[in-house]
Amino acid sequence: MMLRTLLPALVPLALLGTGCHTAAAASPPEPASQAPAPFATPPVLAGTPDVATLVAKVRPSVVNITTVQQMHVPRGQLGFPGGFGDMFPFLNQGPGHHPGGHPGFGGGGGEGDDVMKQQALGSGFLIDGQGHVVTNAHVISEADVVKVKLADDREFRAKVVGKDERLDVAVLQLQGAPNDLPVAALGASEVTRVGEYVVAIGNPFGLGNTVTMGIVSAKGRSIGAGPYDDFIQTDASINPGNSGGPLFNLRGQVVGINTAINPNGKGIGFAIPIDAVKDVLPQLIASGHVARGRVGVVIQPMDEDLAKALGMEHPRGALVEQVEAASPAEAAGIKAGDVILAVDGQDVPRSEELPRMIARHAPGSHVKLAVLHERQKRDVDIALMALKEEGETAAQGAAGPSSGAPERSTLGIGVDEQEGHVVVERVLPDGPADGKLRPGDVIDEVNGEPVHHSSELASKVHGAAADRPILMRVRRGEQSRYVAIERGEHK
Repeated sequence: MMLRTLLPALVPLALLGTGCHTAAAASPPEPASQAPAPFATPPVLAGTPDVATLVAKVRPSVVNITTVQQMHVPRGQLGFPGGFGDMFPFLNQGPGHHPGGHPGFGGGGGEGDDVMKQQALGSGFLIDGQGHVVTNAHVISEADVVKVKLADDREFRAKVVGKDERLDVAVLQLQGAPNDLPVAALGASEVTRVGEYVVAIGNPFGLGNTVTMGIVSAKGRSIGAGPYDDFIQTDASINPGNSGGPLFNLRGQVVGINTAINPNGKGIGFAIPIDAVKDVLPQLIASGHVARGRVGVVIQPMDEDLAKALGMEHPRGALVEQVEAASPAEAAGIKAGDVILAVDGQDVPRSEELPRMIARHAPGSHVKLAVLHERQKRDVDIALMALKEEGETAAQGAAGPSSGAPERSTLGIGVDEQEGHVVVERVLPDGPADGKLRPGDVIDEVNGEPVHHSSELASKVHGAAADRPILMRVRRGEQSRYVAIERGEHK
């Protein structure tokens, strides 16, 4: 309808332009034999990427994925559940959401419940001659039937060989496919640079073989999708249905898997770095799952105040909040308040890097950790245990409310004593602790020493060195954290 409206308006403009050109001509036209011949294929301008040639080379390795899931609903309630919101599944946390496919529905009758078939779309790419396809785990999650269509419109059933929901990666295998399939080359996301051109190919909204282009906008993005957040951000257009599709560099190599978009912005998409995918592919193909090692600690990020309180020149590493009982960390003598600085000689620049660095090692393998303990650096050897399954966490109780006498400190807080614990009762606005502590927090330690009474808190705060912040270990609900607070003058 839009084209039918616009095209008639273009004709007079074209005629007008032709008339103006004719009127402006002061000399007779050149002979037809001297007119330049039109290009059959426009040339690529110097300094610009030849995207068309690149796409022609790599597009055959990109596939469209259709999944079908059967859902049972009570008789008489068959319909379109959830409305438009179901078309775009959001991540449970963080600003990104998966660009999964839009579902279509069909149903059938029978005894008892009605049966509804929910269809979703996604993308993927072939990685070897055995018909293995890489995609996102959320594309094929809970699917009863998976179909894969190649760029030449051949279609195959596929089985799920393995999936890693933590990284959101799955491997499929085409059934009955020939062994001469086009294969995508895997690149190296580590050497991919911010500002580098990238091309995304996929199946957005069911529009297969769609090509978009942009640049790498950023690397190492954390969007709250899981413990191994390390996304490539790109402004190449990514939409629902692109999930699982490849992000190519201009050498025709896959550098990422298009996985998530920011629903509140345009031109903000996220891809899993291909290096992380290559780490898990052999395990997924061989066993269907990924076994990762773990140390057995809960960590938190460092900041300037924490670093200063711990005697460090600048923030780096991962601060240990808690040590799990009977864990490798406990056996190695790691304590809450320690800072893990390096793994096998490789520095930990930020706390979020540590889980990824440890996860590269299999359970049972040994790693050497550089640990800052009571301002002294030491190396510890740890034999890793298997990473817990999703949902397994170490719980820690919090003190219940009771009565007690409040005690003020130069931190700008009021505290109560409750059953042998020091509990924050109030925080003075604009005081040193404002924004770091809140009522209900339980103060367990001050500068590495336990406190059980408000008098102990006051004594340790007043007796601490004046040239660095007070380091506290604080419980909030079931979580323990370290906070560093600069002392102020009590008024």
